[in-house]
Amino acid sequence: MSRFIQLHLLTAYPPANLNRDDQGSPKTAKMGGYDRLRVSSQCLKRTWRTSEIFEETVSDGKKVNLFETKIPANTGARSKSFSMEWVKPYLLKQNIEEAVAEKWSKDLCRAFGAMENDENKLSQLTQISDIEAKGFENLVNEIVRLIVENKQTEFTTELVDLIEKRDQKKKSDDIKKANVVITKYLADKVLTEGKSSVDIAMFGRMLASSPSFNIEAACQVAHAISVHPVVIEDDYFTAVDDLNNGLEDAGAAHIGETRFAAGLFYSYICINRELLVKNLDGNEDLANKAIRALTEAAVKVAPEGKQNSFASRAYASYVLAERGNQQPRSLSIAYLKPINHRENEDFIADSINAIIKQKDSFDKVYGACADTRCELNVSKEQGTLAELLDFVGQ
Repeated sequence: MSRFIQLHLLTAYPPANLNRDDQGSPKTAKMGGYDRLRVSSQCLKRTWRTSEIFEETVSDGKKVNLFETKIPANTGARSKSFSMEWVKPYLLKQNIEEAVAEKWSKDLCRAFGAMENDENKLSQLTQISDIEAKGFENLVNEIVRLIVENKQTEFTTELVDLIEKRDQKKKSDDIKKANVVITKYLADKVLTEGKSSVDIAMFGRMLASSPSFNIEAACQVAHAISVHPVVIEDDYFTAVDDLNNGLEDAGAAHIGETRFAAGLFYSYICINRELLVKNLDGNEDLANKAIRALTEAAVKVAPEGKQNSFASRAYASYVLAERGNQQPRSLSIAYLKPINHRENEDFIADSINAIIKQKDSFDKVYGACADTRCELNVSKEQGTLAELLDFVGQ
């Protein structure tokens, strides 16, 4: 079994604003002394893990019922608002008074970390697996039976005792310490070690309040960069009022401006298959399914930024997949000197040649950097998606 699977992709996007900065402009990065277009790794990971391709593949189309909502099996949920979106509405549907539902939803969600002061939401964005969410729902139902039917269990008795002790505290520091105790008690009941959902197993999890339940990411994703220099352009646009006959006012009803650019992006993904299997509690079949799902999503699914304005959907034009136990390395250095339109007649062909040359140069100097490889080259009609998925999913 190969430890590492590396994916190198070249994907061309027409005019777009796939991932914008705080000013609304497409993100950029300096590389080799030139401005390049950039799509952040955070954007790419969320795009892929929430895509229909990814969710359908890892779940086999199955759904898990949680708090009268449904999420795909083998996936998790990420939020600061589990209390307001899941627990409180669920308690209210059990005919529990709002004030009681508010208090219990806030305390129960301490399982996932500290709560915001005076707000019924977590202070930190938290991701939980479907397994953890189902266990959490079971504990919430124990609280429902306590409130509605006065049925006590060991869990409810201990939790009520901890809450009552906290409510007797007067000093804010003492209350905070008591809440830490409650968090630890609930986290030990809800969170799991060694078995996670696919998205958490791949991209990891960090819980400041319960670090023992942190999960190291098995998949590393680089920021995608354009292989060529880029200039961000401005689109000045207007919207016309359809009911305005122009007799009194011939002007536009709205005037706006948006920024965009087009580019051919190099993307790099490194998957530690051994760690992924470990994060999935030894489930090799699910790990292989997850790798296939991520690969297909990375090849096919574009970020959602301003898609309605630009329809910038794209498939990868070239993919190089590698398997082996050797130390991973990116091939981004192939584009340290940018592919320049003054020197290159065919951006796709020249970019592919550059990445192949860099791969061969590494192999010549360091020895074979992978045990086996698979290529998909659309311009030459070489390779197929099915072959690629079979290669990474072995």
